Amino acid sequence: MIIVAHVLLILLGATEILQADLLPDEKISLLPPVNFTIKVTGLAQVLLHWKPNPDQEQRNVNLEYQVKINAPKEDDYETRITESKCVTILHKGFSASVRTILQNDHSLLASSWVSAELHAPPGSPGTSIVNLTCTTNTTEDNYSRLRSYQVSLHCTWLVGTDAPEDTRYFLYYRYGSWTEECQEYSKDTLGRNIACWFPRTFILSKGRDWLVVLVNGSSKHSAIKPFDQLFALHAIDQINPPLNVTAEIEGTRLSIQWEKPVSAFPIHCFDYEVKIHNTRNGYLQIEKLMTNAFISIIDDLSKYDVQVRAAVSSMCREAGLWSEWSQPIYVGNDEHKPLREWFLIVIMATICFILLILSLICKICHLWIKLFPPIPAPKSNIKDLFVTTNYEKAGSSETEIEVICYIEKPGVENLEDSVF
Repeated sequence: MIIVAHVLLILLGATEILQADLLPDEKISLLPPVNFTIKVTGLAQVLLHWKPNPDQEQRNVNLEYQVKINAPKEDDYETRITESKCVTILHKGFSASVRTILQNDHSLLASSWVSAELHAPPGSPGTSIVNLTCTTNTTEDNYSRLRSYQVSLHCTWLVGTDAPEDTRYFLYYRYGSWTEECQEYSKDTLGRNIACWFPRTFILSKGRDWLVVLVNGSSKHSAIKPFDQLFALHAIDQINPPLNVTAEIEGTRLSIQWEKPVSAFPIHCFDYEVKIHNTRNGYLQIEKLMTNAFISIIDDLSKYDVQVRAAVSSMCREAGLWSEWSQPIYVGNDEHKPLREWFLIVIMATICFILLILSLICKICHLWIKLFPPIPAPKSNIKDLFVTTNYEKAGSSETEIEVICYIEKPGVENLEDSVF
């Protein structure tokens, strides 16, 4: 234990001495790096390189370097090595600075800056392309044993406002260490290239590197200014729609199932949206899911169209584009049922109208009484107690004798006794 204690004391003393050497009170002079250069090593890629100052005082310390990007976009970072790679657009030029630094818990010592610059490439203003857009798409690769999926690339752009009519544009892309020139172009009415299609590329569908696209050009009348742009794959990857979408109705339950899109990403890397549209009342229901099945309670008297779309989940990469909606699946009652209902209503209304017309005709032509003579009402027994009228014929047919027989009306008391 005594030996261990002595060792700890020695280490503690060495640490204090080292910290004392790094205090700002020490007269340590930091000199800037030398031979700072910027070299283009690929499309939209530069290598920054420098060397330590040979006159720098050597001490038992680790010197670092601070790199500052001045243009086209400001950035800064620190490194312990004497070179750095940068991926950035170059059609606007590039400039950077570097200095030597020494930092500890108490302070930061730094040398002066040294700078280098790349000028913007030559070209007449207004001749470079504008509105460059690119998308990628993944398909199954049945021709290669090394890769199960193949990525295509499609880019479009607009001709520069001041570009001559004979301008010819050429597109290149770089992904990682691979660079390719486009071979399939689409043209405008003047024969100028305005779109490019790569059916097969070296782009990795699950890759995270920047995609670099450069478009330059040529003309007999003017120097065409080049244009380059960086694309993040997650922002331009056009996901395929889900496969084998099915929908079934059982009573009031609508069951929907599907399979993941054609993609190098596994099944757990997808989010889905289900769209259910009631074609009768126009009601639209959209649900977001992480599974490949959904059940909804519906009105079994309506017809529905069902669609599903997909996107790569943020668990597997940065959020990107949604796919197109799948082809609609129609389920529910036949779409012609409402027409049949209206047809039945019209038939019933027509029958009622015809019956009404017939009844009016019968009434006008006195056919109603002939067809349906009135039923005589039954005679009252109480009236028979009061009056009886007899008609008799006496003598010849020309003489008619009317005999009226009256029944004497008893008193009230006698009537009550006779009735009750």
